[in-house]
Amino acid sequence: MKISFVSIEDGITALGFRKMASFARSIHPSTEVCYLPLTNAYNPLRFLFKPGEHDRVYSDADLNTIASHFAKSDVVCFSSMTAYSDLTKDIIQLTKKINPKTYIIWGGIHPIVHPEDAIKFPDAICVGEGETAFKLFLSSFKEEGDYTSTKNFWFNHNGKIIRNDFLPLHTSEEMDQFPFLLYADNELIFKHGKGFIPQNTNDYLSSYGLGNTYMTIWSIGCPYKCSFCANTKFIENDKNYRKLRHPSVDYIIAEVKEVLKKHPHFSSVSFQDDSFMAIPKVTLKEFAEKWKAEIDIPFFVVGVIPSFVKKEKIEILVWGGMKRVRMGIQSGSDQVLEFYDRPNKPGLIPHATSILAEYKEYMIPPDYDLIIDNPVETRGDIADTLNLLYSMKRPFNLNVFALRAIPNTELANDLMQRGVDIEDIKTSYLIAAPTFANCMIYLLTVFRPPKRIFNYLLQYAKPFTEEQTLFPMVFFFSRALWMLKRAYYHVKFLDFSVFPGRVGWLFYHSGISKLFNKQEPPSAWNPQ
Repeated sequence: MKISFVSIEDGITALGFRKMASFARSIHPSTEVCYLPLTNAYNPLRFLFKPGEHDRVYSDADLNTIASHFAKSDVVCFSSMTAYSDLTKDIIQLTKKINPKTYIIWGGIHPIVHPEDAIKFPDAICVGEGETAFKLFLSSFKEEGDYTSTKNFWFNHNGKIIRNDFLPLHTSEEMDQFPFLLYADNELIFKHGKGFIPQNTNDYLSSYGLGNTYMTIWSIGCPYKCSFCANTKFIENDKNYRKLRHPSVDYIIAEVKEVLKKHPHFSSVSFQDDSFMAIPKVTLKEFAEKWKAEIDIPFFVVGVIPSFVKKEKIEILVWGGMKRVRMGIQSGSDQVLEFYDRPNKPGLIPHATSILAEYKEYMIPPDYDLIIDNPVETRGDIADTLNLLYSMKRPFNLNVFALRAIPNTELANDLMQRGVDIEDIKTSYLIAAPTFANCMIYLLTVFRPPKRIFNYLLQYAKPFTEEQTLFPMVFFFSRALWMLKRAYYHVKFLDFSVFPGRVGWLFYHSGISKLFNKQEPPSAWNPQ
């Protein structure tokens, strides 16, 4: 039996997919793993000049080649987010047209958050955690049993939709037994004019967001239910998703060691967990000690929630090798944070950012996520956000995203009830309105003007929904300055891990980038 696993998304990061593909190979070793990378949205030049546009759009000939390839498989398992759901549907339909007998399963974020839409096209969709469910399905499918009763799956069977219940979420002990995330292990990538060819080191190096960085996920789950996040659907399906689960420290250390054997050029590791800082302090101590002793390369923590920023945790992680953090602040307005159902209390964000600012000698300035172009924002909300950015401890970077709604999430439903029209996630969140307020947001990451000038400019900041003069050229230059400032911080700390292509690789092998790693934090921070 030929089984193909297929990732359709921006680039080749695909962390959830890699975990699932690895598990599939553990129960069916000959499983083919393929990547259909659509775009390199974060390429610096594309971000400035053509934000949100694809740099690899598949032609009709490409789609026929892709579908013909998958039509030779007995089972094809697609994984994609909502932003790429239309392309996934096209490929499913083309594959079925060529070979109606190919059994197609669709997993990933889109079938979980919008199952009623996804189930129209494949034979089945996975609406929960995939590992155990796929094992049960495949066993029954091979034995020609009643596979349509498999939990965590919906089936489009003989014109009837079968909606099954959910399996219990995987425990930490079960996760400790899963194989490591699939990485650099006989995978295929589709390239225009070449079809599916073996993936190589250059594909990793040239992928912006990967470059010389290994990305992984250690913990799963989030205690909060922010309305804009797909986690709201996961929690709706099983309230236990709020509880943090993760394999052991030894597991994640062994995973990274295994990857470094394959790609020793890596100069950092990025943890993409939703809520890394919610991991108990005692576990973080064990992690820091073993990481420093056995891995000893910088790591980057993405999943930082302000309410979990505690000085003792940050100190432990910085001592262990944490060189970057990314935290969501989303807005400076209490009203908007309440609209997002975001955990907040007066002074929380300033307190968290001030703690992170204490470690500026040992870390690249922290990245803070901010959501703009929210149709319910008022002038007061805009002013609150700008005032927050003005007053925050420096230095810092911003990741700025225009608000987009993931269909069937609480945010999308809330906006619908309010009668507010907003573009969904299929429209890039990198495309923002060139309003004066948005120009100010980018410029405030570069410099802080005198208070008198700032207050004068503040009166011209309006929500993007109000009629106003737009400033596309000012917006372009403010983003260019913002990007140069980000690059400056990375060069200052001799961190080239995010540079795509051979540039970062050459700097790492020259030994230059390792100089920063010698800037050790005080030994008094040793968790021992």
